[in-house]
Amino acid sequence: MAGFVNLVKLCVGTDRVEDLIDWQQGQSWPGGHPVHVTRMWPKRGHELLAGGSLYWVLKGVILARQRLVALEEVQGSDGIRRCALVLDAEVIRTAGAPRRPFQGWRYLDPADAPRDLAPGRKFETALPDQLARALADIGLR
Repeated sequence: MAGFVNLVKLCVGTDRVEDLIDWQQGQSWPGGHPVHVTRMWPKRGHELLAGGSLYWVLKGVILARQRLVALEEVQGSDGIRRCALVLDAEVIRTAGAPRRPFQGWRYLDPADAPRDLAPGRKFETALPDQLARALADIGLR
């Protein structure tokens, strides 16, 4: 057992990893760390903070991850309490792994997480979605 777990989440409004990086770098984050606010508080928070990451799905394919730094309670202007996923500023590109649409976030076991791309491969173009899905279906990703 790895001792930690990850999250996987759709990255809505962005088509490329560069869009995510540009948006995050263009924000003024309290404490200097990007934050993603979600409605639900993860019940496995201690496992997430033991080495987990948030894996981003862009256009149906996991392409990047960010290490989870903290979970903080925030309250919206509507008075509802939410969970802020505090992320490391570094966006790490991963091998493409197809993922069907879903709402919210899901846990992702480390054994099922796509591998990180080597630093020299961080600018390579992702495979077309249909090809990435076909490769994943036969166990190659």
